[in-house]
Amino acid sequence: MKRRYAQFNPKRKLLTPSEAEVRVAELQVLASRARYGGNPEHKRNPGDFGLVPPSDPRQGKSLCDVARIFKRTEAEALLRAGLRKGLVSDRMDGEWPKNVWSVTDDGFAMEAQLENPVLGTYHGYPMPETDPLSLEVKRRWEHING
Repeated sequence: MKRRYAQFNPKRKLLTPSEAEVRVAELQVLASRARYGGNPEHKRNPGDFGLVPPSDPRQGKSLCDVARIFKRTEAEALLRAGLRKGLVSDRMDGEWPKNVWSVTDDGFAMEAQLENPVLGTYHGYPMPETDPLSLEVKRRWEHING
């Protein structure tokens, strides 16, 4: 029987620091407008996310509970910080980056995916330690916060 290994989307790529610098004003505006929606597949404890249908985590999905994010305001603050710091995807859907990355105070690398490009709504989850991009996200975050 073949062993199945986690595969990570090879298309995910951070903007370079120089690209992010050029787009800093645009990213500041997007950060003020971005919203966090949430996804019940990434929650065991729905906190105050108001998710419908009721929280029902799917096996194999990373759970926000591990990173101790139980409030929408916390998730939205991380999303907006990632945008302001330029930790965004080089791929866009309209005016919005397809992905935004950030790091919690406890050192969890987080990834947010665009779910509604009209409203600028994202859902997010902790990145697995085995995802090579999580190391790059943490390195950039530390460098920016230096």
